[in-house]
Amino acid sequence: MKMIIDGKPVDASNRAVIDVTNPATGKVIDTIPAATEEDVALAVEKAKQGQKKWAQVPVSEKGEILLKFVALVEENKEKLARLLSDETGKPITEARGEIANIPISFKAFVERAKHLYGEVIPNGQEKNQEHHVLLTVREPIGVVACVIPFNFPCDLFDQKVAPTLLAGNAAIVKPSTDNPLTLCMLTELLVKAGVTDGAIEILTGRGSQVGNWLCKNPDVHAITLTGSTEVGIETYKNAAGHLAHIALELGGNDAFIVHKDGDVDLAVEELIWGRMYNTGQVCCASKRFLIHNSLKDEFTRKAVERIKKIKQGDPADDATQLGCLISEKAALEVERQVNLTVEQGGTIILGGKRNGAFYEPTVIADVPKTADVAKDMEIFGPVVPIIGFDTLDEAIEIANASIFGLCGCIFTADMKTAWQTAARLECGGVIINGASFFRSFEMPFGGYKYSGIGTEGVLSTFDEVTRLKTIVLKNIL
Repeated sequence: MKMIIDGKPVDASNRAVIDVTNPATGKVIDTIPAATEEDVALAVEKAKQGQKKWAQVPVSEKGEILLKFVALVEENKEKLARLLSDETGKPITEARGEIANIPISFKAFVERAKHLYGEVIPNGQEKNQEHHVLLTVREPIGVVACVIPFNFPCDLFDQKVAPTLLAGNAAIVKPSTDNPLTLCMLTELLVKAGVTDGAIEILTGRGSQVGNWLCKNPDVHAITLTGSTEVGIETYKNAAGHLAHIALELGGNDAFIVHKDGDVDLAVEELIWGRMYNTGQVCCASKRFLIHNSLKDEFTRKAVERIKKIKQGDPADDATQLGCLISEKAALEVERQVNLTVEQGGTIILGGKRNGAFYEPTVIADVPKTADVAKDMEIFGPVVPIIGFDTLDEAIEIANASIFGLCGCIFTADMKTAWQTAARLECGGVIINGASFFRSFEMPFGGYKYSGIGTEGVLSTFDEVTRLKTIVLKNIL
């Protein structure tokens, strides 16, 4: 697979490549170019040129081009899904679902782009302004770096690239080195659909090099990144060097609270969706399970019974419900974190074993609220640490003790309790009677504290990828 620079497929200027492997089998699927600093500089220069041309394309025409892209995705959806499953290790059924999201999201952003109206501040709204009329318009920022992680590459491609292009910017995609192939193919399809050369590009290579070169480039005017908090902070520093606008969606350690009047059966089913999906590699997955002590034994027993029914296996098999992690390195880290949680007082009652990149779905009971996982240790895998509490105040205190504040959830039959809890949780989103793993394309999505800056979604992303200009008609009246 090749990079796309100025509308053309290219290798690295020094011909260096990186292998992309299937984490479930260890077999090499393809290679990608390892971009050089010169390649990155060239891509940014071509993006600057392409952006000026693309910005002149009417919004209606931009929308038509992106809808042609959607049609090409539909024609290639099984090929895309198979590629995504192979390079990521997610079950093929989940990969198909992620590809199916592309038409949903692109169509929604196209519709939103057609309704980005300016505002008028009429004359006389304040003293001595009787003769002036003020108009606002939104203009593109310029070149936008779209830094995308491994866990939901296509969903986040949708969230970042569609609004970036529709706003008249150039988008330079930097995918994860672990699984860049599907995004390379999607970028090719955007070029084929008619996006101006240079306005959509993709650079491949190690994030520590290529990502840094890209984000430090003074001609990159905005950066939208989803990734770890550590990478986000480093990127923020790079952006500050040239005052690039930045939007960050980072890590999370979401609290899953089941109050004493919560529906245990519902909570267990939501646990399956909210923790096991994508083998637990989800930023807004529920990761700390705070269960009222009166329900803790019942919840634990039913959770174990339900999790045992999940079929883990070959991601390419339609019957598989749980795949592997993105790499053996990632699985080793989950193994280390589980072992630490046991050392700190937890007891493994299900799972706890690793085989290469595969990690068994695991339940850890009796986790003390002093354990690392109860606060700031984010386990990116199919692990359920259960922490008991006696009062709702205690549960909220535990939830808010984390440096993270992405999402959270509460299970209760009392809507007054639910609303009050939602107001007290220090996070960017709260789900009532559902797992925190909930993200529609329409909603603004983002976190508090170390979980990020800004929000992303049909409702709000255009604010992140445009500049607001005021035009004054002085003494027009």
